Amino acid sequence: MKYRLLLLITLLPLITSAQEKGLDEKVNDAFMPFAVWWEGFVLTSIPIAGYNLPIVLILLIFGATFFTIYFKFPNIARFPLAINTVRGKYDELDHHGVEKADLNIVDGDLVDTIGDESKEGEVSHFQALATAVSGTVGLGNIAGVAVAIAVGGPGATLWMILCGLIGMSTKFVECTLGVKYRDVGDDGTVYGGPMYYLSRGLKERGFTGLGKVLAVIFAVLCVGASFGGGNAFQSNQAAVQLSTMLNLEGGATGVIIGIILAILVGIVIIGGIKKIASVTEKIVPFMAGVYVLASLVIIFANIEYIGDAFSMIFAGAFTPEAGLGGILGVIIVGFQRAAFSNEAGAGSAAIAHSAVKTKYPASEGVVALLEPFIDTVVICTMTALVIIFFNMDAGAFDYGNAVGSTVLLNESGTYVGGVDLTSMAYDSVIPGFRYILTIAIILFAFSTMISWSYYGLQSWKYLFGRGKRADVVYKVLFLMFVVVGAAATLDAVIKFSDAMILALVFPNMIGLLFLFPRVREELDKYVNDIKNFVKG
Repeated sequence: MKYRLLLLITLLPLITSAQEKGLDEKVNDAFMPFAVWWEGFVLTSIPIAGYNLPIVLILLIFGATFFTIYFKFPNIARFPLAINTVRGKYDELDHHGVEKADLNIVDGDLVDTIGDESKEGEVSHFQALATAVSGTVGLGNIAGVAVAIAVGGPGATLWMILCGLIGMSTKFVECTLGVKYRDVGDDGTVYGGPMYYLSRGLKERGFTGLGKVLAVIFAVLCVGASFGGGNAFQSNQAAVQLSTMLNLEGGATGVIIGIILAILVGIVIIGGIKKIASVTEKIVPFMAGVYVLASLVIIFANIEYIGDAFSMIFAGAFTPEAGLGGILGVIIVGFQRAAFSNEAGAGSAAIAHSAVKTKYPASEGVVALLEPFIDTVVICTMTALVIIFFNMDAGAFDYGNAVGSTVLLNESGTYVGGVDLTSMAYDSVIPGFRYILTIAIILFAFSTMISWSYYGLQSWKYLFGRGKRADVVYKVLFLMFVVVGAAATLDAVIKFSDAMILALVFPNMIGLLFLFPRVREELDKYVNDIKNFVKG
């Protein structure tokens, strides 16, 4: 009750000022300068072959490629194991009498899981996967893909798929470490994520100071990312789609929609990870199923063009159309949008996966590699095909002829945002589907926001302690950003969101490149115990 009263008091000034004409524009104008500066800082580039390649993308691509090779293509070789693990085929192994793992104690903290540690943890493999997927499968798949195709042409699709495939290896590494170095409180609450494996893991390797610094940097950036890509971007696109569908206008529209979303999100996040997991495990399969089904209907309706679409994708990936900035330009667009969509290398998903009930860190690592596959390889590809079909038939826009994150429509000569373009593409084959898509977008946004609230809260606790007062402060700030995001324009929000999530790569990937040998040990332990369990 006290929390809800505090939330109402906090939002009351926004409700009152929402009546002022042009508030949406004022919020965006105030937000844009910082968004532009931050984007430029995070996407600092170095010249390669005449192109400016962002350092963060170099780190992402190098790390993901290295892990893929080092672990012998786990994205392919361990895929069946991932399916069986999430299905619960090896759940009994956690309670079986296999040989116990060796103790690994750092400053009195039990790092490894032993004996019956499967009792520690708060959610199942499937719930952890659903929570993490809900944080990645979202508007990046709907609006982000549209922006990638409009800016980089059909060829950007291939690089998005490639980024998703090698990103599976990175996700496997970071989520294994998330469980290995998690901390379990006296009340059974799990605290995990890059903050813990950076500080504890690097201390093991003799880099105590570096580990602490990277952990703090990650926690600060993760809080910011939870306000940006995991919150403001989601509420922004939900508000845009809802306003378009209902034909709502007025300066206060975004704020009012944002307040409604904030109230709904607030009701869920009060309950913590167990409540979040119980909601996401129901919402994610449903909304993903509806979206995939609609995509398949459109793909089969245009099956005669499927060959042409893939020809455009492959041709555009290596010989891009004029004005798209060359091959490297298309690669940058594809990888940047895919990184924003699946977050492999950012480390955020490791926070959700660390709460799983298991004594085998690698068991959750292999489950986690399914995320980029579901998110990017499957859903993003389907969205891309639908948009390519739409533009092939209607000639709605020219590839490469986009300004920022908006697309110029050939017919009307007006600019639309990424989510609007996707909505038009689906509606062109399934009339009225924009209403269903609006519901899906709101659910995508809602599930992503509640998952990211957990990521941000865990980071906030790492920085400011685990008291109830710190919890309330963070949650109120988070809910305020729901409103800010809904009131801002896509240009400002997407700049800030991209940069905040990509910034996580720097501290996280540095840690992964130090700690990956520990992942090999955990994987071997898990695989060997499965063999013994099956034999026994």
